[in-house]
Amino acid sequence: MPNAFDPNNPPFDRLTGPEMETLRKALDIGYFRPGEVIVAQGAPAEALHVVIKGVVEERDGEEVTALLGPKDCFDGRALVQGRSGSAFAAREETLCYLLPRQVALNLIQANPRFAAYFYLELSRKLDAMAREDEDTRVGSLMRARVSDMNLYPASFVDAADTIETAGRRMRDVDSNALFVRDGERIGLITGMNLSKALILDRTPLDAPVGPLAHYNVVSLAPDEFIYSALTLMTKTNKRRVAVHDGKTYVGILDDIQVLSFLAGNTRVVAGRIDRAATLPDLAAAAREIGGQVGVLRRQGVKVEVIAEIVSDLNRRLFAKTFELLAPAPIRDGACLVVMGSEGRGEQTVRTDQDNALILSDPVEEAVLDGFRRDFTAALESFGFAACPGNVMVRNPAWSQTVDAYTTMFHHWVAMPDEHSHMNVAILYDAVAVAGDAALLARTKAELIETVRGRSAFMVHFARSIDAFPMALGFFNKLVTRDGHGDAVDLKKGGIFPIVHGVRSLALERGLTETSTATRIQRLIDLGTFNRDFGRELTQSLYFLMTLRLDSRLASAGASGVLVRPADMSSTQRDLLRDAFQVVKQFREIVRRHFNLGAF
Repeated sequence: MPNAFDPNNPPFDRLTGPEMETLRKALDIGYFRPGEVIVAQGAPAEALHVVIKGVVEERDGEEVTALLGPKDCFDGRALVQGRSGSAFAAREETLCYLLPRQVALNLIQANPRFAAYFYLELSRKLDAMAREDEDTRVGSLMRARVSDMNLYPASFVDAADTIETAGRRMRDVDSNALFVRDGERIGLITGMNLSKALILDRTPLDAPVGPLAHYNVVSLAPDEFIYSALTLMTKTNKRRVAVHDGKTYVGILDDIQVLSFLAGNTRVVAGRIDRAATLPDLAAAAREIGGQVGVLRRQGVKVEVIAEIVSDLNRRLFAKTFELLAPAPIRDGACLVVMGSEGRGEQTVRTDQDNALILSDPVEEAVLDGFRRDFTAALESFGFAACPGNVMVRNPAWSQTVDAYTTMFHHWVAMPDEHSHMNVAILYDAVAVAGDAALLARTKAELIETVRGRSAFMVHFARSIDAFPMALGFFNKLVTRDGHGDAVDLKKGGIFPIVHGVRSLALERGLTETSTATRIQRLIDLGTFNRDFGRELTQSLYFLMTLRLDSRLASAGASGVLVRPADMSSTQRDLLRDAFQVVKQFREIVRRHFNLGAF
């Protein structure tokens, strides 16, 4: 029984105490000479090997694909699959721990977390990790602070103010509760208190609110936990508590807000957008969209669902802004579109604007300029920064007629410059959010027809998948960026190659779907690649998007594209390598499909 075996070495750190004892009792040690084949390619593995000393080569035919050193293990997949997909040979004198095949299989069957390490399918690994993280997510949700909430404002009226005054104040501050100041006493009054006084007690509108207020106010601090607020409400039988920072009242918290925070209130936000009558109303609703992302993630909602919800809320916001600002000639004869990740429905956090306007007929220049200016300014006031590339309604090039767009397409394809391929990609991802959607359908059809059969253009378009180096280096090592905390770039290394590679294949086929996952499914149906690989590609995209979102939430809105493998769990690092391996395979598929090596 080797006592030197490290129980903290992944994946063995996932075993329970009794399971580790079973492993230790079954372990043996093997010696392998330089050049000796330990597991042949295509052969079954009789044991799980863990390198103690030396170096083992993993080979695909004659190609060395990885070097394994101390604490690395192999070939677990051969244990599960029945045969090895690679050959493993000692490069130098090597010692390995040997765990007999049947013992390893028993542990795999008994422990799903341990088993996940050996699964070939990324989707099964992700399912296992989701189960592992469920308790952590619930715990983090309950550890949220009162300061994380959207509190009702601390708005005051005097006890001598009238019921009418209080009612108007509630409307102005969009709150159903106010503080009442009566000398040294501070009380609370609600919209229900006012309604009962007027309807049931026939109290006049000009009666003072002081007698209607409740002065036994219960308060808590902004840094208290959400569960503390729930506990306090339960103990005191209060539906509302005041929030006091030690010096002054900073807000009011009610039970509906707490329950909405715990359960998510995206439908409430959607309703506020739909009911908005002014730009300030929309601005208030827009501020709540970002907060929903953190709530949904803490609940364990999958990243693709979060992206769908955020996209829906943002599109409602854009549509309502269009409705409020567009003059009749534009409202009745134009289509507002969003593009890029917003168009694909893959945006989880607010970034810069990517939008355009498609007109059925020319509009008077002064009218069009006014709308361009006002619409972009409104979105900026909502927190959507101006696009660095000026791809937005404010730019005349992105607010013109279908015919003008068609002329521009021909120019992009016939005489492409550094921006042409990016412009095609952005517009190909567009979806209509307001106005006449048929205008976008016509415009996209013209775009697809313009590039159809232009093989040289499509080759150069697809070559952008190689714009950034692979995040998986030689011997399957994660490539980190020095100077950035040894971090991996999720967008450049994985998300962009998947999105753009799929976009290139879809555009060549003339597909009209916009989301990357839907495009992958259509490409599977068309036989571009098999269903299993398509599923792995989709899961890899979602996993990378999840890591990116978690990084942004943890860094309070920073870029979120760089993550440090050292900060990840062993499971996450395994999954990250697997995802980047899928990206690597996909890049090769795209290269071969478009024969990029010839250019």
